[in-house]
Amino acid sequence: MKASPLFSSYPIGTLSLRNRLVVAPMTRVTASVDGVASERMKAYYEDFARGGFALVITEGIYIDTAWSQTYAYQAGLTSARQSAAWREIVEAVHGQGGHIFAQIQHAGALSQGNNFEEGTVGPSAIRPVGKQMSFYRGEGEYPVPRELAEAEILGIIASFADAAARAVEEAGFDGVEIHGANGYLLDQFFTDYTNLRTDRWGGDIAGRLTLSLETIKAVRARIGQSVPVGIRISQGKVNDFFHKWANGEEDARTVFTLLANAGLDYLHLTEYEAWQPAFADSPLSLVALARKYAPELTIMANGSLQDTEKALEVMNCGANFIALGRGALANHDWPLRVERGQALQPFDNAILGPIANIKECELPQP
Repeated sequence: MKASPLFSSYPIGTLSLRNRLVVAPMTRVTASVDGVASERMKAYYEDFARGGFALVITEGIYIDTAWSQTYAYQAGLTSARQSAAWREIVEAVHGQGGHIFAQIQHAGALSQGNNFEEGTVGPSAIRPVGKQMSFYRGEGEYPVPRELAEAEILGIIASFADAAARAVEEAGFDGVEIHGANGYLLDQFFTDYTNLRTDRWGGDIAGRLTLSLETIKAVRARIGQSVPVGIRISQGKVNDFFHKWANGEEDARTVFTLLANAGLDYLHLTEYEAWQPAFADSPLSLVALARKYAPELTIMANGSLQDTEKALEVMNCGANFIALGRGALANHDWPLRVERGQALQPFDNAILGPIANIKECELPQP
């Protein structure tokens, strides 16, 4: 497999990566109650770099001490103590020859474990569909969020920029990924049925993307041009798995054209199966549509790509990087195993239950 495109070097912005293999962000709720990353997290992230992944993207990290925290025992980037704990993880990953990006996140209406404030906030006072997730210690329906005011929205943009600066300047991360996917706050603004606003933050799909675009702009302005910045987007959500953009390829054209001009170093697309058609009336996957409408943008694909043939198929459709979630959890050394022609271990759902924290069996054994 050494001649495979999976094992060729490629840049993200100014950063050159040794292969195309990335650990996708995965929520593991293993920090302290006050959001400090743990020694267990350090061993976990370091092990992926030891296993040959060129890049690790962290689980979502909350960005303020207001309404951004999503889950209990989630790590934050809001204080010197939190930054110092992340720096230890960054240095461990670097020690194994890997790179690591911080994924920064605001929960919005999907918060189910905020240590700072009661209630939730969102673009509109619409109760999220679905139920809170028990494996992240949630129970019952989501509450109805309070609609955010203009000044609060501007404050959230500033908090994303603040967290990005802490990630780079204090914790030493190699880059920053903005979490705009999976139903969290930026995606709530982006989604038609959760955003009923008629101001500049709502309206058609271009208007609903405004918060993500302004967040990208603020993060870029704060950390400069030399640090890679990306955004993760999706159609499906943790609480609405099969959601699709209403106008199909026309919406994809709008979204990817706007993102191509937003100053990003990469676009991270996640679907359940990344090679499948994005919409019923088109054979093109979301990756292929992104490549069609954003031909110069670096694209990272995530979604059931632990099979090498599927990964290569998605690369042939336009992806530059392959991000693995379940495949990486089952095989912290997926790149080394594939490169050497060794068998891969199947994913065991028990890793994520009953609580999706990092288990002892996932860590290197003495």
